Amino acid sequence: MSVDDLSTPLGQDKPRKRKLALRMPISAMQALAAVLGLFLAGFAGFALLNDNPFGGEPMVRVAIDPSKLPAVDDAMTKPGSMAKAPEPTKAMTKADDPGRKTITIIDGTSGERRDVQIGGGEPVEAGSAAPVRLAGIDPKLLENSRYGMIPIAAADGLRPFKAYAAGSDLDRARAAKIPSIAIVVTGLGVGAAKTADAIMKLPGAVTLAFTPYGSDPGKLVERARAQRHEVLLQIPMEPFDYPDNDPGPQTLLTTLNGEQNLDRLHWHLSRFQGYVGLANFMGARFVATDAALQPILREAAKRGLAFLDDGSSPRSVAAAVAGTQALPFSKADVSIDAVPTAAEIDRALTKLEGIARERGSAIGVASALPVSIDRIGAWTKALESRGILLVPLTTAMQKTKSG
Repeated sequence: MSVDDLSTPLGQDKPRKRKLALRMPISAMQALAAVLGLFLAGFAGFALLNDNPFGGEPMVRVAIDPSKLPAVDDAMTKPGSMAKAPEPTKAMTKADDPGRKTITIIDGTSGERRDVQIGGGEPVEAGSAAPVRLAGIDPKLLENSRYGMIPIAAADGLRPFKAYAAGSDLDRARAAKIPSIAIVVTGLGVGAAKTADAIMKLPGAVTLAFTPYGSDPGKLVERARAQRHEVLLQIPMEPFDYPDNDPGPQTLLTTLNGEQNLDRLHWHLSRFQGYVGLANFMGARFVATDAALQPILREAAKRGLAFLDDGSSPRSVAAAVAGTQALPFSKADVSIDAVPTAAEIDRALTKLEGIARERGSAIGVASALPVSIDRIGAWTKALESRGILLVPLTTAMQKTKSG
């Protein structure tokens, strides 16, 4: 190997291949450029203007045997007709509503704190399901609203107060002859454990009142009705110390006009079905304000519902307002667990018996505290042996009216 071989770049000793120059007429090149330009412009226009949501996605073609398809409504198969896709329900969209925010409310009965979503139209407890249609509900007693189905009196005169009343005609006939007591346990629906205890441990003649909140009040109400309990819907109303003491979202307020409160009422009415009437949830200021209460009780009468005043506000005008309406109404005589001890609860139940013997009928309210459920359950076992009949609230209301 010579010095020249070492200093010569690699490959320089190899014979170079002669490059072939591609020569085209200038006019041909211009034509080719024009064709390519048109192609690119067409492709770009297709990409921009085509509204195909599956563009660029892999596609599979599947052969379907028409003979194996289910029958289709004739209206959907006629030429020119097209099946309309179902609109998304509130349950599909409300959880994703960016307008929602979460607030904390305090259960007026137990003091328990709950996270509730509000905003975007329809407030619901965080993680809650959509309101459900209950078994055993008469469709002719339902009317659609912007929040869902709400109760209404039927054209033939049937009312939810009568249709969903518990007890038999025989029980009502017996109650007309001997002293009777109705017990209403309130604040249910928030707290599945205490609600289940009230449903299963108390006799069917005890009426259960549910708040509109909770993860799934409809299922709990359905369970209560399956155990032959009569059901009330509690409506959150403004107390004197609102908003420091807040019943919850969609509370009826004295600062709102009648139309605004009725809209809020309709939201509450849509949460579940099968109730015979309404009761106040807190609301000492609201039930003492005639102008605020009038439209609410008028609406309750129109829809064939009853109203129970829980007796917590001595300034309540509910009795006077209800007297101007065709509205089944009663006011509770005794708050059974105002002092939540076993001894005081027993004392309150004894007082209730005395009122029943004196007037022929009495109504007591209690919260779903474990001690209250235990004492009421034990008290009811020997009640009839003392000459007093335990009855659902509707029976007590009818007896009071007839008396």
